[in-house]
Amino acid sequence: MTTFSWGILGAARIARALIPAIRASGGEVTVLGVRDPGSDRARAFAAEWGIGHVGTYADVIASDVQAVYNPLPNDAHQPWTEAALRAGKHALTEKPLTLNATEAQALADTAAQTGGVLLEAFAYRFQPHVARLREIVASGELGEVRAYRGAFGFPLTHPGDFRWNADKGGGALYDVGCYAVNLARLLLGEPQRVTAQARWTPGGVDLGLSGTLHFAEALGTIDCAFDWGDEASQLFTVVGTAGRLSMDGAFHSKPPGDLTLRVRTAAGEREETYSPVDGYAAMVTHFGRVARGEETARFPPEDAVRQARVLDALFAAAREGREVTVAR
Repeated sequence: MTTFSWGILGAARIARALIPAIRASGGEVTVLGVRDPGSDRARAFAAEWGIGHVGTYADVIASDVQAVYNPLPNDAHQPWTEAALRAGKHALTEKPLTLNATEAQALADTAAQTGGVLLEAFAYRFQPHVARLREIVASGELGEVRAYRGAFGFPLTHPGDFRWNADKGGGALYDVGCYAVNLARLLLGEPQRVTAQARWTPGGVDLGLSGTLHFAEALGTIDCAFDWGDEASQLFTVVGTAGRLSMDGAFHSKPPGDLTLRVRTAAGEREETYSPVDGYAAMVTHFGRVARGEETARFPPEDAVRQARVLDALFAAAREGREVTVAR
């Protein structure tokens, strides 16, 4: 496999999961971009991971790498991903891709113009249980789906975390609620309208948000928060006219242990067990194959635009206290 060269923007914690994934896919990280290339933290990170060059974000964009991974705070996703695409790089950008659908559409347009691969980094989608969930729902085994519930929350205790900062795109919906929205869309298609309520911090960040997604024949509810007691609560249920399924931990990109899918229909109850899989490695491998023209993108940029439209609608509904139609 030909080595695929990567640059990383920032030394975020999530990069510790992506660097091994990049290497497992046959790629290599050759340059790290940080705000202060001379800092001890940057040098220690580069040394720990064997990255040969440390520079600024602009140095990564100007380098000869083929792809850029952008795990910066949410407000920095659009400008630096745009810069990477304009510089002829492919771009893998953490969720949410941007802070709104207008920015997402602009990035999608840039990717189309430049020929670059653009992917929103929802690594959980590359887990085998997600494909199985889609298969069960599409098969009709549950009958016609009438209800969906997805919940994702955890205790965010560090007061200096950017996720507490509204200007940087903080908040529970962008950070974890987006997973529940994303899986609802994978299983049920695009919602037509939404309602939502939120608990806001004094700084305008959604500490917790609950929303209802109105589909043609089903209702989906999503719940997310930064102050739930469990370390990482992930609950997921689909109810149909002929049965139901449920799973805990459905949004893990790299599950810490086996995941169990529970299905109940008139035929009885069963459990399906899925061993841990590195979704990051599967995602990066797919990304590289798309960039080399060996696969068709499973989740093209327009999918990220549609995702952003739903998030926009949920925020508007929560802020304005009204039902909001999802843009098309």
